[in-house]
Amino acid sequence: MGTNETMNGECRPSASRRAEEQTLFSALVALARYVEGCMRKRRSRLDLLELTDEQLCDIGVKRSEAQREGSRPFWD
Repeated sequence: MGTNETMNGECRPSASRRAEEQTLFSALVALARYVEGCMRKRRSRLDLLELTDEQLCDIGVKRSEAQREGSRPFWD
């Protein structure tokens, strides 16, 4: 708390502090969205590995392509 805040009796965070908190919050939201996207891709890739050859043929994907896609790391 700065001298002016003490003298004025204010207990609210300064504008710069609120901006820092907003930046941190935005970064955490972006990180959560990134992790969510990685998890969604990984689940989708694992689901692809569970399809039968007939199902893969229906969507135009070869077994080798499905295996290659399914083995990719979650962050890729």
